[in-house]
Amino acid sequence: MNNELELRFYHLYSQLSSLTQTVTQKPATEQIEAILNEIAAMFRLSKGVTRFFRSPADEQLDRGEIMCSYDTGKEGKPVHTVRFVTRLMSITTMTVYMSEDEEPLTDDEMFKVDLTMRTAVAFISRNRLQYIAEELAFFDDMGFRNIRSFFKYMMWGNTPGKFNGKAALNYNLRHFSLINEKFGRKCGDTALTNHYRYIENLIGENGMVARLGGDAFVCICDQRDLPDLLDYLNEAIVVIDDEGRTARLSSYAGVFYIPDGYEIRVPNDIMGKIMHAYQIARANKQGNIVFFSETLMSDKERSSRILNMFPIALSKNEFKVFYQPKVNIVTGEICGAEALCRWFHKGQIMPPIEFIPVLEETSEICKLDFYMLTRVCEHIRKWMDEGRNVVRVSVNLSRRHMTNPELLETIIGIIDKYRIPHEYIEIELTETTTDVEFRDLRRVVEGLQQQKICTSVDDFGMGYSSLNLIRVVPWNVLKVDKIFLPLDGESTESTRSVMFKYVVAMAKELGLECIVEGVETPAQLELLRSNNCELAQGYLFDKPLPLDEFEKRLDAKKYPI
Repeated sequence: MNNELELRFYHLYSQLSSLTQTVTQKPATEQIEAILNEIAAMFRLSKGVTRFFRSPADEQLDRGEIMCSYDTGKEGKPVHTVRFVTRLMSITTMTVYMSEDEEPLTDDEMFKVDLTMRTAVAFISRNRLQYIAEELAFFDDMGFRNIRSFFKYMMWGNTPGKFNGKAALNYNLRHFSLINEKFGRKCGDTALTNHYRYIENLIGENGMVARLGGDAFVCICDQRDLPDLLDYLNEAIVVIDDEGRTARLSSYAGVFYIPDGYEIRVPNDIMGKIMHAYQIARANKQGNIVFFSETLMSDKERSSRILNMFPIALSKNEFKVFYQPKVNIVTGEICGAEALCRWFHKGQIMPPIEFIPVLEETSEICKLDFYMLTRVCEHIRKWMDEGRNVVRVSVNLSRRHMTNPELLETIIGIIDKYRIPHEYIEIELTETTTDVEFRDLRRVVEGLQQQKICTSVDDFGMGYSSLNLIRVVPWNVLKVDKIFLPLDGESTESTRSVMFKYVVAMAKELGLECIVEGVETPAQLELLRSNNCELAQGYLFDKPLPLDEFEKRLDAKKYPI
């Protein structure tokens, strides 16, 4: 080696030694790799391969991480190997290769190569151990982030405003032990993992989810993702094994909207709020999902707050229409949509589960229903004027309307104001719970039928007298509730499978349009096909979409089937 190369080597080695003395981040690691590559080229090496093993057993099984930072592509044979064993019995090896047509290394060159390799291996070993230590500290034995990871996320770089637009949750999977009992621990672990990964993907990089232990979790997410997250927590179909079998999972959850400018001084500040709300949900005092407020207000206080906010929110058009497509599964065509309400208040999305039940306690829900019908008619008019593909849109009406003698005139007045052909509107009505309501429901449906306005019975099978309901009332559409939809892999002889089969057959025999809601898996789609049910609605095709996204679906007209 001439003097110039000698000086260059020691300059590079000096840099390498300096960089490897401290725990480095990615930029320094890239510098180290560049130095090693230049030294490898200096000594005519063709390739350098590093292996990291967590234990001697892993080394014997050749079960470790392989890193190849330098490779010229030339065939070569190994010329030197360095092996480094830590006190924790992790093992790092580095082997360098040289092409047979190259001049062999001299003793002096071998000394320099060995020195470089030992320095690099010590650095790599230390960095990998640091990674393992972090993994052990911040992840549990199933690979889920743990509570330390959650606290680190909250406190690292915590400043006022860091959590603007965020929400925190504590949730627990309901009756999860039954999954383990029915399907076995392995299937339970698979279900837990798939549920966790789905939520990770849903909240993306703008939040994080961590496991407290067992089937209990905590989560930080963007408030705009909260409605979809709560829908999933309320009921999710999760794959539990390699054969594609599924199970339904639901959750208890405590939720805290983090105010803008909020500064977390200690992690338990947030934990205390969401765990308190969760405990109330667990006690089933306010539903399965409970929202924390500063005083965790009573039902009456909470209802009063929403009712006071509602008139102003309505005047400010804070309620937006989202559309969930209905699909003909034979052709893939969008044949309709359901209009669903989302409340955007001060930059936050208030989930329907929080305000709809409150509004339904009073006549305020009727104002919201008419508002939704008006917005839908505006949108349909817009689509017609633009020459877009137009489909029938269903709008929900509360049972609160049933005693209103002017209901029909109000509905027709709104539709006709926007010059909407009546066949583009469908009115969805939920099953009633008393005889008095049943008589009113029949009167309303018959009046709509006379005006050629389509009517559907929502959540069929959930009310007090389903068969009598379709025997007497002249419906156009039967919406089969997802509770009738068998689980993937469920026996065709199960009670649910038999009921689903005959509900669909009965609807068709009666000349009713039959649509199944909550279709989420390809197996369920095949089940509909095998039972000659052509219409479906659910997450397999699309979640509820804002107006602009739904218009894109209308323009596309079809889903791939």
